[in-house]
Amino acid sequence: AEKIINQVEEINYKTMAYQGNLSGRLKISVVSTGKYVMPYFMADFMTENKGVDLIMDVTNKSKVVRSLELNEVDFALVSVLPEKLKVDTVELMPNKLFYVSNYDRKFPKAVSKKYLFEKIPLIYREPGSATRNAMESFIEKNNYSVHKKMELTSNEAVKQAVISGLGCSIMPLIGNKNALKNNELKIIPVRGLPITTTWNLIWLKSKNLSPVAVAFLNYLKDRKEGIIQKKFSWIEDFINV
Repeated sequence: AEKIINQVEEINYKTMAYQGNLSGRLKISVVSTGKYVMPYFMADFMTENKGVDLIMDVTNKSKVVRSLELNEVDFALVSVLPEKLKVDTVELMPNKLFYVSNYDRKFPKAVSKKYLFEKIPLIYREPGSATRNAMESFIEKNNYSVHKKMELTSNEAVKQAVISGLGCSIMPLIGNKNALKNNELKIIPVRGLPITTTWNLIWLKSKNLSPVAVAFLNYLKDRKEGIIQKKFSWIEDFINV
């Protein structure tokens, strides 16, 4: 049944291509926090190209890199480039991680980093998450001894745990816009933070890109800056925290 469906889809793609329309399937694997980023870079492209079908898998970094390595996807969105793969990249925008607390949590007037990391429960993402890797690197660099911690398997789950008062975390700014503006979360200034990485769309150097994939790269080249200004200018409100 799946084979028949795929054959029907291929016929439809070829029909649209014959009519002069861009058609085909675009497969993208996205790290979990990237779900707050990638759709905004896709929306107009999909609207303008009705013959393109999008398959977007949202998972943690290790699985994203694996799907790219196995050539199961056209592109992957990551904030940290994989070390062992030869890839081409398009930089999209910065990714900044801050120490965040629920809005009502009280802190000493001269709060120390040692207090923030060793006295307050710290909420982690699961192993394989780029956010977790960045947080653990920061903790190791500063020689903190974190005794109380929780582990959750999505950025959204961590956010809700922090809002509820279960603890604090180092989280990407990109997924917390509404919680910050609605006074559910607050950023605690910490020397050495934010951690700054870059959202990159990547693909294997050896990949034979489809016409749809090539068209999407050209679209990003022409529209990227406009999308950032239109959809992500709010980030400047928090950039100097």
